Amino acid sequence: MEKSHLTSTPFSALPLTDCLLEALEDAGFTYCTPIQDATLPLALAGHDIAGQAQTGTGKTAAFLLSTLHYLMTTPVEDGLSGPWAIMLAPTRELALQIHKDAESLGRYTGLKFAAVYGGTGYDSQRRQLEDGVDVVIGTPGRIIDFYKQGVLKLKHIEVVVLDEADRMFDLGFISDIRYLLRRMPSADQRINLLFSATLSTRVMELAYEHMNNPQQIKIESEQVTADKVRQTLFHVSKEDKIPLLVGLLHREKPNRAIVFVNTKRAAEQVEGWLAGNSWQCAVLSGDIPQNKRERLLAQFQAGELPVLVATDVAARGLHIPDVSHVFNFDLPQDAEDYVHRIGRTARIGASGDAISFACEEYVYSLPDIEDYIGQKIPVEPIEPGLLAEVRPARRSEHHGERRPHGRPPRRRHNGGRPG
Repeated sequence: MEKSHLTSTPFSALPLTDCLLEALEDAGFTYCTPIQDATLPLALAGHDIAGQAQTGTGKTAAFLLSTLHYLMTTPVEDGLSGPWAIMLAPTRELALQIHKDAESLGRYTGLKFAAVYGGTGYDSQRRQLEDGVDVVIGTPGRIIDFYKQGVLKLKHIEVVVLDEADRMFDLGFISDIRYLLRRMPSADQRINLLFSATLSTRVMELAYEHMNNPQQIKIESEQVTADKVRQTLFHVSKEDKIPLLVGLLHREKPNRAIVFVNTKRAAEQVEGWLAGNSWQCAVLSGDIPQNKRERLLAQFQAGELPVLVATDVAARGLHIPDVSHVFNFDLPQDAEDYVHRIGRTARIGASGDAISFACEEYVYSLPDIEDYIGQKIPVEPIEPGLLAEVRPARRSEHHGERRPHGRPPRRRHNGGRPG
């Protein structure tokens, strides 16, 4: 991995407890990233933080180290019980990722961590909370559910983390967030850490309402997309998108790739075509059962599944190492989603490729995307031979139907932009 993304500040120079420094050493982390270097000294000194940084720059470790250090160095009054910290995330996948990182960085602390999220595991999550935990990491809805039942107490919370705060607004969770915050000790009696891809006006209003004079930290705010993502755009007709995708997969030979689409139906169609053309892949969308989603992500992270076809459920919060390629099979209709999608590659200093298809259905999103990222995406012509001859799609395992309906895409021979 390239090291240019790191600062010259070693973790050992920070006043972190020995158990955290040992865990960092085990994980191979020696130097801080810019967001860690900027926020950790302030957070460790007890200041509230509103932090903005690009995806994949180490925000999770920043708030985890701050939280765990505070819990390990702050005495607890006899007779009181936790949880002492709560970390709120907008999606189940992000909550699980934070929980995984918490168990890694907190392996020598003796603290108990619980992941609380909807979709599965209700009884096991309830039992874990009843047995007692120190740090709760989860999504707002399931946490409120357990709170209303009296299974989860909030009166002793000492640290609150809001991750992906802008996404909380997008998904309509802010009323739930405010509900929870108002049932915890007042803002001046706890540490409050907020992280977001953008510190918009609405995010900062939330920060000033429920935090104690937060220090505002912005890292590389002038650069929306990571500089190590090589962006490429193809103008292609809808009927040629599958031949182009298959041709690019053969040409690029990605180590690990995510193909983003805009709808669940499109995901199933693309999966069928790729499977019919000998590419091992799976669909990750919002209606996939949670236990299956976790299994697919584990297989993808382990390298057992080379291609993941996903809707925007996978665009944020997932740190999957060594994703070499992101394909925007459908251009997203929201410019911010483009940034989050391509942020799945080039994580923590690595480089990666983001290849986008502009077809007649979604090309209208392109001006907004380029305006948002402040640059034109380089266009590559479709060279002769890049459009692959494709075999029929494999029958859907989801609905028992062939995908997509009708004949397979015909191959174009002239290349270039659709005319």
